[in-house]
Amino acid sequence: MTDDSAADVDALDEWRQQKVRRLDRTTAWILVVGGILGLIAAFELTVEKVRVLSDSTYVPACDLNPVLSCGSVIITPQAEVFGFPNPVLGLTGFTVVITLGVLLAGRVAMPRWVWLGLNAGALLGFGFVQWLVWQSLYSIGALCPWCMVVWTVTAPIFVWVTSANLLSGRLPTPESWSSAVSALVGLRGLILAAWYVMVLGLIFVRWQDYWLGSI
Repeated sequence: MTDDSAADVDALDEWRQQKVRRLDRTTAWILVVGGILGLIAAFELTVEKVRVLSDSTYVPACDLNPVLSCGSVIITPQAEVFGFPNPVLGLTGFTVVITLGVLLAGRVAMPRWVWLGLNAGALLGFGFVQWLVWQSLYSIGALCPWCMVVWTVTAPIFVWVTSANLLSGRLPTPESWSSAVSALVGLRGLILAAWYVMVLGLIFVRWQDYWLGSI
């Protein structure tokens, strides 16, 4: 390898490392902000759940109309999938997310296993959200506003953590996929937007008579 070629490789590696650092910093703030919003939503859902259980006549503050109704959702079996209220998972999970986000924002170097563990948790959370979306639309027949806050923040947490791990190589991929991985990471904003549009589209179609009748 010539000196010029070696210099080009070094410059490429430095450019990639700069991209990784920038993406890690952005991911840190997404974890902090998303975690805080998710934690608030999980806390409010827990409070409303306790109030409903203690008073059968209680109407949650987030019961806004026949479609946007927390009370219709938190009394269903889907709200206690693992034998306890789902918000307990949020209280625990988002606390971890915030903690890691603060550490990353403070430039604390996280071991690879922490990043991969965070990615696994984000994947499970995002997968669980898909199931909850489906249940809300086609089984329960109502939407919980605070649950939707959780949906909204879980998606970018998963997308950005996965993107950061792919770009940095913490999430291993074949060397031949490097260009495809870089392109995919570059489309993370579009991917997230497409997911939001899809969910909003499903919500509109599911209750289009109500939405259009309210105009």
